[in-house]
Amino acid sequence: MSQPTVEKVMEALSRVEDPELHRDLVSLNMVQDVRVEGGRVSLQVNLTTPACPLRDRIRADVEAALRAIPGVTEIDLRFGAQVRRAQRQADGLLPQVKNVVLVGAGKGGVGKSTVALNLAVALAQEGASVGLLDADFYGPSVPLMTGVDGRPVSRDGRTLEPLEAHGLRLMSIGFLVEPDQAMIWRGPMLHSALTQLLRDVNWGELDYLVLDLPPGTGDVPLSLAQLVKSSGVVLVSTPQDVALADVVKAKTMFDRVAIPVLGLVENMSSFACPHCQHTTPIFSSGGGRRAAEAMGIPFLGEIPLDLAVREGGDQGVPVTVAHPDSAVARAFRKMARNVAGRVSVEAHQVRLPVFLAGTR
Repeated sequence: MSQPTVEKVMEALSRVEDPELHRDLVSLNMVQDVRVEGGRVSLQVNLTTPACPLRDRIRADVEAALRAIPGVTEIDLRFGAQVRRAQRQADGLLPQVKNVVLVGAGKGGVGKSTVALNLAVALAQEGASVGLLDADFYGPSVPLMTGVDGRPVSRDGRTLEPLEAHGLRLMSIGFLVEPDQAMIWRGPMLHSALTQLLRDVNWGELDYLVLDLPPGTGDVPLSLAQLVKSSGVVLVSTPQDVALADVVKAKTMFDRVAIPVLGLVENMSSFACPHCQHTTPIFSSGGGRRAAEAMGIPFLGEIPLDLAVREGGDQGVPVTVAHPDSAVARAFRKMARNVAGRVSVEAHQVRLPVFLAGTR
């Protein structure tokens, strides 16, 4: 009876594709530490993100390929993760950050900051190193929503240390000004402040830096297009037509400045009565999915309308921390895995420079 070998294992796995990247695991250098002892095969597969949404499928495909090798009687498959940097020139402002993920919306009131915070927390809960930058200068909400009211300090006199809570490194203009101070700033001042919060904060090594953008299509998204090469933007909307009309405009703006759109999240998709469990589509239903299909972008998930989300935001404890086993927390984690998967895809895409975008 023939015996398995390392060479046979690698040959078998060279026919197993990553279902999102559509390349085999061997050429992607995802297969590590292969050992064969008699009929026992042990190995580690390093996923492109600890929040991989297709881990179970990859496990099934790898095990099926190994069982097809004559003589294999036992499989010890372990998973690791190595987040890849997007295939873009390293940003001078953020040299240690692998991926910058923007969260934006066409209008206010759709829960963009709630989605950004719980996206960041969910990625951290999956094992990634994550930072959250509150780039909504006119309405910074991260201090309240995280329960952090401290002031950043500088250890070297040049850079600020981010504050920390819920497994995240945090920075917001709200940490630097008085709570009731209005930010009456024009475009150049916003650009300068954003540059400082990116360049002059000691973010350290991060897999993901999530940026909570102000709503609309104003100065901050345009400045970001000039300052950093982001992995992409997550658009947030409710299912109602007025919100979806504005998110289409936001998508058009990000296309114009060559920022990849990772997909659309439908927030407040439905309300389940905590007493009778009857589901009511308060803001209509299915609009986000239909809008994503019409725009040709991925639909990243539905987040239900839940009282615990509002309570967590007011109390400074995100629902993914306060109620990790709830339906809404599970929805946020599913959405986060989908976002991480899309970022991994973008990390393996080579994009045209901005000045070539749109040419034929």
